[in-house]
Amino acid sequence: MAERSTAAVDVADNSGEKSLTAQADQSTADGVANNRERDTDSDEAQGGAGTESAGKAAPPELHSGHKLARRYRLEECVTRLDGFSSWRAVDEKLRRAVGVHVLPADHSRARSVLAAARSSALLGDPRFVQVLDAVEENDLVYVVHEWLPDATELTTLLASGPLEVYDAYQMVSQIASAMAAAHREGLAHLRLNPNAVLRTSTGQWRIRGLAVNAALRGISSNTPQASDTEAVGALLYASLTQRWPYESDAYGLSGLPKDIGLIPPDQVRAGVHRGLSELAMRALANDGATASRHEAPCTTPEELVKAVGEMPRIRPPEPAFTTPGEYQRTTYQRGTYGRPAPHPGADQPVPTPPHPLQSRTGKALKWGVSALLIAALGLGSWQLADALMERGGKADDPPPTQTTDGNDKGGKETTPAKPFSIQGAQEFIAKGDAQHPGDVGKTYDGDSSTYWRTNSFIDGPVLAPYKPGVGIVYDLGSAKTVSTATIGLHYSGSHTTVELYAADSLQPSSLDAMQQIGTVTTSGNTATVKVTKPVKSQYVLVWLTALPHAAGDSYSSAGYKQAVTDVTFKG
Repeated sequence: MAERSTAAVDVADNSGEKSLTAQADQSTADGVANNRERDTDSDEAQGGAGTESAGKAAPPELHSGHKLARRYRLEECVTRLDGFSSWRAVDEKLRRAVGVHVLPADHSRARSVLAAARSSALLGDPRFVQVLDAVEENDLVYVVHEWLPDATELTTLLASGPLEVYDAYQMVSQIASAMAAAHREGLAHLRLNPNAVLRTSTGQWRIRGLAVNAALRGISSNTPQASDTEAVGALLYASLTQRWPYESDAYGLSGLPKDIGLIPPDQVRAGVHRGLSELAMRALANDGATASRHEAPCTTPEELVKAVGEMPRIRPPEPAFTTPGEYQRTTYQRGTYGRPAPHPGADQPVPTPPHPLQSRTGKALKWGVSALLIAALGLGSWQLADALMERGGKADDPPPTQTTDGNDKGGKETTPAKPFSIQGAQEFIAKGDAQHPGDVGKTYDGDSSTYWRTNSFIDGPVLAPYKPGVGIVYDLGSAKTVSTATIGLHYSGSHTTVELYAADSLQPSSLDAMQQIGTVTTSGNTATVKVTKPVKSQYVLVWLTALPHAAGDSYSSAGYKQAVTDVTFKG
């Protein structure tokens, strides 16, 4: 089964046997263009070290359609610079989109690029665009990495204006945390700029080119932690002001006016969050600037992470009402409490009931009706008393209105199945790479408009043998006996096959270690799996082994794919 996935265009790759599927699907050519690296920046503008001279080796003569290792088919050249080239390519073995960087084996930086790629691959942190392969073959060195078509460069985001406060806060928090983790493993980026930072469609921030981008351009630093920390400060500064915090223009952003020095973001643009403004200055302070309020500068990513944690938390903006400036009044406030709801589209007011009869005839009619009611009540009371006497006064017997269903054993009522509360969930990967692990919570958030989606596959509907399946393990909080599972599906069509497994943990060791307890195939938007082998388990895997074919959308291209909107377990 071939999977359509992607990767951003800058550098990130992995050693020989390691292959990971990207977490996004190949989209349109416009989506690819958003991930192309822009090489108009200057290392001096971002305060990085200069680029050493490229080797004398000429760039390899490659073209669209050329194959590397009989596997990676080059599709489009997106960068050609300093003796190396970057390509959008297709992994024909796994049938997915990838990015490839190629340079001659005798290039002066070839050895350092291979070493950087293999070190980056060992980190395996999902916050970085993953290295998939790093190979020297046929006088060429090439690095293969993820391709992320659903991600957008920070450069593109800033083209329309500065980020919202919450988005800027999330960016600096996630990027600083990721870089702190990398430096703990001895890895530096040294080329962290708006082209290397991506935001996915789910709001997650990803970094591409860890170690590899610097190796490709021969960038080094005697103080790598300070260099990366200052780079994060520059990213935050640009996100708040839409200005690059140096005199030179870069990444489509205007630099600061000459001869005024580095001024705080809240002096560049009105309305900038004071706390984030001070944070940016503290990260940039190692270049000689004075931090606001004389706070200590942040010279390492760890110190920057600590500074972010000490800030008052910035919460996401509140959702706006449907009608701005108005609140939603209750039915009591609208004066409609107790009235039946009108049918949709009904414009006519509820008719006013007629006034009671006030004539003599009306009064006589009312007395007559009252007399009949009294007589009926008396007759009913006499019949009820007679019936009780005939039954021997057995008051413990069920009244005539309470019938006993023949399916109830011993006269006991059956207890309806109750939905179990889901305490947590995690994507299960039996082979290959993850799909969209950051979205698993959307399958039990109570909102049917949100969903977790698979990648788009070229072959189908059955995923095997290329991939045994895709799915999510759910935590029910404690051991439960599940009777049914109802799975809401985003795409209909023949056919979707769902299997249910009892797992031993939220991270099962393998599919073989679990027990299958039910399966169903559907062509609709709902799959109800009835458990055929009742088992008491705290963890349940919802496993998709066949997917319908669906048209392309804003997230992925046409192919065999599925998305799960809601999952409910009952027992």
